[in-house]
Amino acid sequence: MKKVITGIELHQIMKEAIDLLCNTVKQTLGPQGNNVIIDHSDFSPFITNDGVTIAQNIESEQAGIATILELAKEASIKTNEMVGDGTTTTLVLLQILLEESFWYIEQGMSPILLKKELDQTLQKILQFLFLMKRKPNKKMLKSIAMISANDEEIGSLVYQAFQTVKNKDAIVLQEGKNYQTSLSHLRGYSFSIRFASPYFFKNQNRIFYTNALLVMVRGQIHHIEDISSLINQVMEYNQNLILIAQQFDEYFVQEILSLVLEEKLNCCLLNLEEYGLHEQMIFHDLEIISNGKVIENILDLTEEDIGHLSHIEINSKEARIDFLENKKMTRYVANLKKKMNEIEDDFQKSFYQKRIAMFTHGIITISIGAPTKIECREKRMRFEDAIWAISTSSHGVVPGAGICFLSFGSQLSKESVGDIIWKKALSKPFEQILLNAGCDVDSILSHISEQNFQILYNVSSGQFESCSDTQVIDSYEVVVHSLLHACSIASMLLTTTSLVINERTNLLKQGSEYNDF
Repeated sequence: MKKVITGIELHQIMKEAIDLLCNTVKQTLGPQGNNVIIDHSDFSPFITNDGVTIAQNIESEQAGIATILELAKEASIKTNEMVGDGTTTTLVLLQILLEESFWYIEQGMSPILLKKELDQTLQKILQFLFLMKRKPNKKMLKSIAMISANDEEIGSLVYQAFQTVKNKDAIVLQEGKNYQTSLSHLRGYSFSIRFASPYFFKNQNRIFYTNALLVMVRGQIHHIEDISSLINQVMEYNQNLILIAQQFDEYFVQEILSLVLEEKLNCCLLNLEEYGLHEQMIFHDLEIISNGKVIENILDLTEEDIGHLSHIEINSKEARIDFLENKKMTRYVANLKKKMNEIEDDFQKSFYQKRIAMFTHGIITISIGAPTKIECREKRMRFEDAIWAISTSSHGVVPGAGICFLSFGSQLSKESVGDIIWKKALSKPFEQILLNAGCDVDSILSHISEQNFQILYNVSSGQFESCSDTQVIDSYEVVVHSLLHACSIASMLLTTTSLVINERTNLLKQGSEYNDF
């Protein structure tokens, strides 16, 4: 059965949903924010203070509230997708924007007119922030990584990694094998592979080849006779051979493997883990590295098609090739960068960035050590936040601790409804950071106001600092996206006059509860 909800009842449902979401998440804001325990059906409960993770796990059995929750979550999720941080700030702003706006609508103001005023004030805020932003130095970047992770060690490791590879997509996180967190920097080109047979390892964990020949086939290899001359050459001169194809005939694998196990032939048969467009890209990269060519049919193989690798290391999941840079490779990388700038899809752009990193600065792997999986999962979220924060901050920073919001809020007039609502909303991140730290909000706000908002309060040190000489900073892009997405979701909800929900689900749930007795 469908039910239509309108008017004051709809606003009440929206308020309940927003309060349920935001009151839970905002307790985590700031360096002394609290943690939340999340129960999960797929794995053990875990502890986190990551705003978007908490938001994604908040649900309600009431159909109306559940529907509004999903819409409101989009504000934090979108911010996280764009800049990887600022999700909690987004929800703090959203809660006040809606709360204040509902009051004006209930007094008779047009939601469309109110949305227009909110958008006009937002444009003024964004212009102010643009003038306030500045280029960060190395000390600032390190500081913002520490602030985002809320951990000095994690922030320092992320800063070290980013300074080395200059690219967030070149930083790989993995679960460590012991309690210690470590960082390793690998140069060379890596790609995921599958072995045609695990027996190629011959009881080893890795295979190392130097001066290896590389043959790449975009198709299937059926018979050993098709490359008998190459196999004979490799065996005669004791060379190393890597064959990469989309598919190998089972009989062909057995014949090659028998020669390998008899130590007559040094050869590996590999399939690329990627497929489609990504497979083609990897093949192109390997052509540049090896100076070989990908062929469609093994029968068409010529000496010019065979590539050469100075060093390759292969394990069960990945191959890594060492190479020397040359002018041809430099031109190729420049072309990759040009193509990447034309791509809008974030997933494809990330794949390009990782490839470019492997051709230039290399890949850094951070192995996260922790006594338990629960702690490891929580630390990984901190690493991810710090990596995103330092990446976006390289484009510009503004003073943190909510002071940039507070500063501009003080300049808004009391004549425009949009200004009045935004003025109150902009003060909330600052207040929430202090409340979570147990500080006297009124006293601190009074002192900052007396200094014309040229100072901020560092919650971690308990000291006031000059905005022009502080390491308490936020990423300009994170702040901007927090404002944009909070206003966007608020505007959508404000201009919604009806909610249609399906009550049948709730009735079925109630029926199942009665059946238990």
